[in-house]
Amino acid sequence: MPSFSWRIWPALVLLLFPSAVAAEEESSLLEGWRDVWLFRFLINILGYSTIIIPGYLLISYFKRHNYLETGSGICFPLIKTCVFGSEAKAGLLDDTSVAPRNEGDSGSSIRQVVKLIFCAAGLQVSYLTWGVLQERVMTRSYGATSPEETGEKFKDSQFLVFMNRILALTVSGLWCIMFKQPRHGAPMYKYSFASLSNIMSSWCQYEALKYISFPTQVLAKASKVIPVMLMGKIISRKSYEYWEYLTAVLISVGVSMFLLSSTTSKHPSTVTTFSGIIILGGYIVFDSFTSNWQDNLFKYKMSSVQMMFGVNLFSCLFTVLSLLEQGAFFDSLAFMTRHSEFAFHAVLLSVCSACGQLFIFYTINQFGAAIFTIIMTLRQAIAILLSCFLYGHAITLVGGFGIATVFLALFLRVYARSRMKKSGRRSTQPLAQV
Repeated sequence: MPSFSWRIWPALVLLLFPSAVAAEEESSLLEGWRDVWLFRFLINILGYSTIIIPGYLLISYFKRHNYLETGSGICFPLIKTCVFGSEAKAGLLDDTSVAPRNEGDSGSSIRQVVKLIFCAAGLQVSYLTWGVLQERVMTRSYGATSPEETGEKFKDSQFLVFMNRILALTVSGLWCIMFKQPRHGAPMYKYSFASLSNIMSSWCQYEALKYISFPTQVLAKASKVIPVMLMGKIISRKSYEYWEYLTAVLISVGVSMFLLSSTTSKHPSTVTTFSGIIILGGYIVFDSFTSNWQDNLFKYKMSSVQMMFGVNLFSCLFTVLSLLEQGAFFDSLAFMTRHSEFAFHAVLLSVCSACGQLFIFYTINQFGAAIFTIIMTLRQAIAILLSCFLYGHAITLVGGFGIATVFLALFLRVYARSRMKKSGRRSTQPLAQV
């Protein structure tokens, strides 16, 4: 009789309360879909489209009706700034208030060495800490008081992107207020293109850590020079030297060696899944577009901090609205209140990201792109070693040789570029995470 009751009970519940059962199944089905990264990606895009589509229609309306000539009223200055700007492109930031990069002729050599140490230490501390925290937040659980407990994992990568961007917006805004900046001329809506690709690349970067190891991600980011060159040809019609193609091929070979060796490993921390490869590909494509679009935007008279402010302004707008529409914003805040350790990690992650961007701008301004690239290349190598030490990633001999090939190619790029004559063209100052 008890056995019969156990078997008949679900059927009775289904007959008496069909709506309740359907709602429960629908809820469980929705929760299951939320664990699929492609579903979350499409939901994020849908949230961003609620801003993009109305914005596109408004901009088209104002341009079609020649609002710049016929418009007036209290909203005219705001619409002019957002839609039209000054429409005057200044010759690559020639006469801005930003101090030109000095080559050591001003100030003593000791002062220059101290500045270089300061820049290198700032970049290394900011981005090494950022990398360690990134892997901690996305791959480890919170709230487990004993080894037997599983704890709770934080799943919403978009909230971390929002946290990073809101602090970067605050820092860049304060910088623009405290220090004199060139007169802004770019239409504000043009920042939205770089902003959208920037937040999507950052989302892919966080999300990929659920499916791949951190060393794999670092090497894949090092190989983004290849799609950056492709995007440069498509968007900016750039031409490249033979050594740039050679080093791009070496990077591809090194990354392929590492990926092939890691996928055959049985160590769980080195497994690379197909989803991880797809998400990394998305990161590389989005980030390549971001850098090339920013390069075009610098044709307007603006400083790097103004670029940082404009892109992060739209990034905050996109992410906070998408989070609110999904109901994920308050869920993430509730997670922060339940786990104070996560709250500390999220805030520190954002601080490192914002400070790192300022160190990027200062280092390039003081010592040029070549020195900056050397520092960041060393940072990537140290990040791999640090991740392997802290989180136990296993690397095979073939994988280690692949890593060495990648970094050899990166240093060859720096050396070859330093030997080239200066063309007078402004170096792109990266805003995206590195």
